[in-house]
Amino acid sequence: MRVGLGYDSHRYDRTRTLVLAGTSIPDAPGLHGFSDGDAVAHAVTDAILGAAAAGDIGFHFPPGDEEWRNADSMELLRRAVALIRERGYKVVNGDVVVVTEEVKIGPISRKMARNLAEVLEVEPDAVSIKGKTNEGMGWVGAGEGLAVQAVVLLSGP
Repeated sequence: MRVGLGYDSHRYDRTRTLVLAGTSIPDAPGLHGFSDGDAVAHAVTDAILGAAAAGDIGFHFPPGDEEWRNADSMELLRRAVALIRERGYKVVNGDVVVVTEEVKIGPISRKMARNLAEVLEVEPDAVSIKGKTNEGMGWVGAGEGLAVQAVVLLSGP
């Protein structure tokens, strides 16, 4: 068994639609990013790659490389899952915390978990997504953006 920890954060970009775990949230500000800015997918990707000691998202999908401009981050996650599968690992479960003052995660957490579970090739009850606030502290608390933490358990060789 191997554990990986992922983190991602983005400033809001109010000209974009918010996408978290492949779920479009039209009434919320989007995230600035080279890809689609899906901070949940990015954090989970880093957790998976880290657990397999396979680098990080920037190594495999470098920001600034035009191939990844506006990329679907759930597709990047799908590629990371395929990479760890080639190394003999599979995802056991994942846990995600979205820290935001502006977006209510609870009402969409089940849909987000189902989307992640499909890409991670696990049952939906193997994925947990929670929303937390930063109690008004720091840049997240000031509503300038959001942050995501993810932990993933892999089984394998």
